[in-house]
Formats: sequence, C-alpha cells, structure tokens
Amino acid sequence: MNLVKLVRQLVVDDRGQDLIEYGLLAAIIGIAGYLLYPQIEMAMEAAYESWGAEQYEIWCPDDPGGGTTCSVEE
Repeated sequence: MNLVKLVRQLVVDDRGQDLIEYGLLAAIIGIAGYLLYPQIEMAMEAAYESWGAEQYEIWCPDDPGGGTTCSVEE
C-alpha cells in the first residue's frame, strides 16, 4: 500500500468522527473552565459564604433535654 492511497483512505473514512468531535468539545469546555475559574473564584466564594451564613443562622436545633439551645430571637 503506498502512502497516497493510505492518506486517501484516512480522509474518506469517517468512522469515529463523532467521538473525535465530542472529545474536542469536552476539551474546549475543560480549557475554558480552567482559564475562567481564577477570574470568578472570589465571586463564587463570597456568594457561597454569604448564602451559607444566612442559612446557618436560620436553623435552630431542638435540645434533647427540652431546654432552649438557640440564642437567636424569633
């Protein structure tokens, strides 16, 4: 088999093309996420911490002994 015939067969054959396309798409999304993460890291952290603090202050567990455990006024 000569080189020209081999190259022609590789160009014409499209088996596995969708797998390559999905792989390229996944790689592009991964690279974009890697490049954008440092820019949005602090905003995500601040949003998560503020949401978590608000939610943690709302919850007041019941005391198993029947007393009051929360100092938060309702």
